[in-house]
Amino acid sequence: MEPRIYLASQSPRRRELLAQIGVRFDLLLFRGGARADPETDETPLAGEAPAAYALRVAAAKAAHGARLLEWRRLPTRPVLSADTTLDLDGEIIGKPRDDAEAMAILARLSGRTHRVLTAIAIAQAGRLETRLSVSEVRFRPLAEVEIRRYVATGEPHDKAGAYGLQGRAAMFIEEVRGSPSGIVGLPLCETVLLLREFGYPA
Repeated sequence: MEPRIYLASQSPRRRELLAQIGVRFDLLLFRGGARADPETDETPLAGEAPAAYALRVAAAKAAHGARLLEWRRLPTRPVLSADTTLDLDGEIIGKPRDDAEAMAILARLSGRTHRVLTAIAIAQAGRLETRLSVSEVRFRPLAEVEIRRYVATGEPHDKAGAYGLQGRAAMFIEEVRGSPSGIVGLPLCETVLLLREFGYPA
């Protein structure tokens, strides 16, 4: 029987990245909206640093996913989760709530370098491990009209920092240092190494 893991994420980009390296997985989805599980609340804590926030959220999702396997009496396999956030001057920049916030975020990123933090976590049978990928992205100066045009595409809506490296925002980016896959949402190098620690033959 082929080895498989659970992916506790709704992100289509993370699914694509895992498929890219041949990791076989089943989705483990949490409830959202008004019925969302409190264990997976992504609200930052007061004074929380971006790195601590990303690691905490990823770990909470993986741990909750492992508990769900027990409750649902599903086969025990590694549960992989991830969280991506931007660090701009020590401030957590998450997904924009609306077009106005997306425009404001992109205006702040214009002509500057920011950090993209993606934390991954794997939980299985009471064990929980995390890793953090840190990358730097520099935007060229952006005109208001091109920010407005980009936001109108709808691409920023579900993305930390209101942009996607793999999408139209690539035309804004002057320089990338670090993990391209980590910026997209799942650092593949760290993911494979951590999966191996849990016995998955990646």
